[in-house]
Amino acid sequence: MIPAIVISPDTELANQLQNALSEIGQVAVLRKIDHYPAEQEMLRVIRALGPQIFFLDVTSLDEALRVASEIEKHVPGIQIMAIARDCAQHTLIELMRAGIREFVPLPGGVCELPNALLRLNAAIDRKPPAIESTDQMFAFLPSKPGVGSSTVALNASVAMANQADGKVLLMDFDLNCGMIGFLLHLDESRSVVDAAEHASHMDEELWPKLVQTVGNLDILPSGRLRADFRIEPAHIRYLIEFARRNYKVMCVDLYGLLEKYSVELMHESKRIFLVATPELPALHLAREKMEFLRSVQLEERVSLVLNRSQKHGLMGKEEIEKIIGVPVAVELPNDYRGVHQAFKQAKPVDSGSDLGKGFADLARKILARAPEATPGHRFVDYFTMSPARFSFGPSAKRPE
Repeated sequence: MIPAIVISPDTELANQLQNALSEIGQVAVLRKIDHYPAEQEMLRVIRALGPQIFFLDVTSLDEALRVASEIEKHVPGIQIMAIARDCAQHTLIELMRAGIREFVPLPGGVCELPNALLRLNAAIDRKPPAIESTDQMFAFLPSKPGVGSSTVALNASVAMANQADGKVLLMDFDLNCGMIGFLLHLDESRSVVDAAEHASHMDEELWPKLVQTVGNLDILPSGRLRADFRIEPAHIRYLIEFARRNYKVMCVDLYGLLEKYSVELMHESKRIFLVATPELPALHLAREKMEFLRSVQLEERVSLVLNRSQKHGLMGKEEIEKIIGVPVAVELPNDYRGVHQAFKQAKPVDSGSDLGKGFADLARKILARAPEATPGHRFVDYFTMSPARFSFGPSAKRPE
């Protein structure tokens, strides 16, 4: 189904068109707008819904041409079909000059819709709409409970939000014991679970009611424990698709059990940060996690975050990399007092501390590898896209 939006102040005409499209079955009308939207409103709708076709009522020709011009300026490739109850010759000429090649009079010309849609679909295949969409999504995966993965995810996200040119989103997908909301004393009644449940019809009006904002960082906490709810891959895809169009950078905090939805999120991620501490149990389980990630073709996306690192630890960085088989992205110093103080104040770790500087360093490394947002894809492409691969350093040898 091709996602589409209808713009028409004529409610009856819009309903007639939607009924006709439902019978044809090729197009899904995501929204009907009963006025000619201002530029910023239209851009919000495009980012929220990702349409590929606009059905534009040209009864008010000047307003319709303004909207068409703004659509083409911001999102080349979105197709526009003009509709109206009738159309004068000079209107057709103006539409042609504006690059609008398809016009269907309604209701009398409804029989022309199938062929016109075929032509629009062919045009979309030749030139997919260039809706801006980021591929900068990063997952944080603990080697075992208690290694501080949520603390790392939160503080790295805060640091990226301070450095990035654009908003950053942090989603807590640890549905068993998510800590992000607790660490910042957030309202747990709004959560990533709610966002997943409504993902298939997410829009720019519902989203602000779900996310909670801390500075330049938007957060979806895990919410209260709900043993009866399971996130399906389809929920993930719709939610990530929406977020890609609306954020510069996205981070996800995962639970360590490698649930189906967690694996789905890691496949959508450009980089996976495996968080471990330099103790043998954490390193052993990190190696076990790596074996699994190799089995699902995710090995090349993984970098190790060594949390609570000590200058004179029992094992050096090189030895740890050899054991686990992936490079260390950053070593974060041990600072129980600073982390505890941050918890008490419901704030990120002090950016001036050694640990805070470590989070800033990790954020810089992530963003330094992140190019500008790339042009978007066709609607169906979001379900199969494979994020690009990169590493923070030379590939470490696998353990013998």
